Amino acid sequence: MQQLKDAPLAPLTTFRLGGPATRLVTATTDDEVIATVREADASGTPLLVIGGGSNLVIGDKGFEGTALHIATTGCSLDGTRLELAAGEVWTDAVARTVEAGLAGVECLAGIPGSSGATPIQNVGAYGQDVSATIAEVVAYDRRAEETVTLTNAECAFSYRHSLFKEHPERYVVLRVRFDLEDADGMSAPIAYPETARALGVEAGDRVPLARARETVLRLRAGKGMVLDAEDHDTWSAGSFFTNPILTAAEYETFLTRVADRLGPEVAPPAYPAGEGRTKTSAAWLIDRAGFTKGYGSGPARISTKHTLALTNRGEATTEDLLALAREVVAGVRDAFGVTLVNEPVTVGVRL
Repeated sequence: MQQLKDAPLAPLTTFRLGGPATRLVTATTDDEVIATVREADASGTPLLVIGGGSNLVIGDKGFEGTALHIATTGCSLDGTRLELAAGEVWTDAVARTVEAGLAGVECLAGIPGSSGATPIQNVGAYGQDVSATIAEVVAYDRRAEETVTLTNAECAFSYRHSLFKEHPERYVVLRVRFDLEDADGMSAPIAYPETARALGVEAGDRVPLARARETVLRLRAGKGMVLDAEDHDTWSAGSFFTNPILTAAEYETFLTRVADRLGPEVAPPAYPAGEGRTKTSAAWLIDRAGFTKGYGSGPARISTKHTLALTNRGEATTEDLLALAREVVAGVRDAFGVTLVNEPVTVGVRL
């Protein structure tokens, strides 16, 4: 277990932003993770848990307390049951499932970050969410001071949300167990229209696992959402805003605003979201509010490949990034009456 004082946190995030932590602990076993958490809790020291750093916006002043970098390893397959240590690199884990001929997460290829973060955010893309395959999550419960195993139902998954996100100070994920599908080397049914079009198949069809994974990687790379140190479009947190979910009344008001601004013939993206709610596209809102690809003139700008990604062009500060985010939020609200919500977790700052 490595311990450093006044340690920079920016290198541990995909934004490459943020000041130092008073103390940085890198834990490589579950026991080290638990010991560090218990020590911080016993002393009343603020604790920041960092996995792959792909969903973090850390303030320029850094973090006064203990930053715990989870670097645990371990990947095991028992039939169709996959168990991952929280520190396992998610993209590598997806590749292993494809090599093993198991379906269920192949369309989540290329998503940066650690495996332990996937249930927290209920990570999803291209028609798949981890909640569809997660069987159990092993976590340290800071309130009960014990290790617990939570079933899928107990994780209370919803769109980009979970029990762990609802109670961020209570649980530290240690291991994630998935129940995958043996479909004779074929993918899960393709659910996302863009993926189906790229594959040249109909929604609901299956394709070879490797083909599904490679197609998703190509789609993501085209949007700057596969990490590349040389490409500043990937110096981001991926999608910075979640897709808004509107009530029936909110959606009717939204349609009126769209018609007033863009004309009655324009139909915004709309997807059923349950209980009379409708989900629309944050990327569409941002673009139609005037924040197009590459928007900005400072060191933080919208990606040149995707309007949903805010990026560090190399010399940005966290305040530069937040200024851009606030401008986008205000612009979309003024244009369409919809308030965007940031997807990354903010540390020491607020949007």
